[in-house]
Amino acid sequence: MKQHTIKFPHTDHAPAILPEGANLAENLSIVNSPMLFGCRSGICGTCLVHIELGYERLIPPSDNEREALEIYAPDNPRARLACQISLVADISLIKIESV
Repeated sequence: MKQHTIKFPHTDHAPAILPEGANLAENLSIVNSPMLFGCRSGICGTCLVHIELGYERLIPPSDNEREALEIYAPDNPRARLACQISLVADISLIKIESV
């Protein structure tokens, strides 16, 4: 099975290696990443991230995620809700702290 690496620059967290198609909310926690997940359904914004590398290779956000991003990060074209990402590429992400 193909695997992908998630890097967390500017943190002490080691990169996470997950299988292709893995949902980040099901595989990341505060123990192995800087991520906090609240609702896990894409509406609370707790897991808002900036995709530093690999954004263009991810599956585009759904209409619902896009609506949430317009509220939580209207000026960040590389923002995503980590709970909505299914891993299909290596990525580097930075947690956006202010929601």
